[in-house]
Amino acid sequence: MIEYRNLRVALLGGGSVGAQVARLLLEQKEELANRVGASLELVGILVRDLDAERTVDLPRELFTTDAESLILGADVVIELMGGLEPARSYILMAINSGADVVTANKALLATHGPELFAAADQVGAQLNYEAAVAGAIPIVRPLRDSLGGDQVKRILGIVNGTTNFILDRMDTEGDTLEEALRLATDLGYAEADPTADIGGYDAAQKAAILASLAFHTNVPLDSVYREGITAVTPAQIESARKAGYVVKLLAICERLVDAATGKEGVSARVYPAMVHRSHPLAAVHGANNAVFVEAEAAGSLMFYGAGAGGVETASAVLGDLVSLARRHIAGGPGVAASSHADLPVFPIDSITTRYAVTLEVTDEPGVLATLAGVFSDHGVSLALVEQSMTPAQPGTASHAPVSSTATLVIGTHEATEAALAATVRDLAENKFVTNVASVLRVEGV
Repeated sequence: MIEYRNLRVALLGGGSVGAQVARLLLEQKEELANRVGASLELVGILVRDLDAERTVDLPRELFTTDAESLILGADVVIELMGGLEPARSYILMAINSGADVVTANKALLATHGPELFAAADQVGAQLNYEAAVAGAIPIVRPLRDSLGGDQVKRILGIVNGTTNFILDRMDTEGDTLEEALRLATDLGYAEADPTADIGGYDAAQKAAILASLAFHTNVPLDSVYREGITAVTPAQIESARKAGYVVKLLAICERLVDAATGKEGVSARVYPAMVHRSHPLAAVHGANNAVFVEAEAAGSLMFYGAGAGGVETASAVLGDLVSLARRHIAGGPGVAASSHADLPVFPIDSITTRYAVTLEVTDEPGVLATLAGVFSDHGVSLALVEQSMTPAQPGTASHAPVSSTATLVIGTHEATEAALAATVRDLAENKFVTNVASVLRVEGV
């Protein structure tokens, strides 16, 4: 038998992902050693409660509540606790002790990423985080390594499985958002408090990480524009379907040039958008994730698969561990995070895209011409107009006139967010408009 050097691995967190990582480390110890060229010894699992019920049967002697002793005695630390503290302090302790780190903590990286990467760079440590963005899908290493010689222009990502499941149910089964959310909760896709998912917070954290990585620029979380799916209605889903589109919650990271100044910058944003059914992202169903990348030389690439789940995410964690352990054995400093481009992050008003605006209007002559003028006043050109009638409703009194309304779905050509927002404000005040029913962006065109 080959004699290998021994690398001591500390695991922080014994939840659904941590338990699967521990199981695979123990069960596949010999195979992993052959791949790495070193034995990976799991020396301990940090937990809050030694007696808590576990999802995987693991040796009890591995569990500990002594974080400092575990971290300082390790060559590699895997952080799967989640949250900002004490995870941040533990990772800094590991890095400063000379250990390499693997983490799946998207909230921590989106909030404190620059600090952690700077600490790792200072001591030559490696910080890997493949599992932080899209579960089992490999996207961090492809962006950092495989496309390292290319220029990424745009990323469209379905990076939250809960919201994709909900919107998919609304599209394919006709569920309301509330019905789909209840089912997602029953199936374990949604937490008891689903705010992070349906509010778009989880996707925004991932957008900040992806944009920072793809554009070699620090993109702070508070620079990511965010809308969740709580306002998406069955009527919007149905209207999109009739037009040949599907509604998806997208994380969009884009390299832009300001038309007014010619200055280059980036945009990172999260919102529900209409995607044409011919686009690859439209075929992403259930709780799956997908990341669609547009690069200067490589063209269009899509990465698809499970975005969550204990064993699926554990796969990405172990991939990071193997990569990191090989470097640890070979020696030399870790690969530093790149922020050399230092591009400005543009606000949402600077983006340019297409829109679908649904209006409820009074049914009388001249309405369409008047509303088209409102769009024109703000430099927004129309691509299509679809009209459907609402049945006439009699007045409350016997002598009251019968009135009717119409629903207009107006699709635009590309326009800036600022121009569209000004248009919508004027439409809401127009005497012919009884309600601005919805405004959805159209992406992936």
